Amino acid sequence: MAKKQTAGRDNLWDFAPQFAALNDDVLFGEVWDKENELSAHDRSLITIASIISAGNTEQLEAHLRIGKQHGITKEEIVAEITHLAFYAGWPKAWSAFNRAKEIWTEE
Repeated sequence: MAKKQTAGRDNLWDFAPQFAALNDDVLFGEVWDKENELSAHDRSLITIASIISAGNTEQLEAHLRIGKQHGITKEEIVAEITHLAFYAGWPKAWSAFNRAKEIWTEE
């Protein structure tokens, strides 16, 4: 089971409480917790691919870190980003590699 998510409440509660609650309780509390359907590892791979494809770089670092916590290896993230380069775009892959390289070389 994934760690309880509080990013919505931590960052947006005072400004957008309903959105914050939906983020923490529904998206991460209900959808992400259904590990009998998809593992946290696989959900992270899917989420990272979606973020890269859409070009949502602001959210990418957080989800790369979450993915690493969920067991995504350096080899898997390199393969995923390389594969996405041909479907999502070369510049998006370059940007993703720059972030991933930082995260997977940290101790």
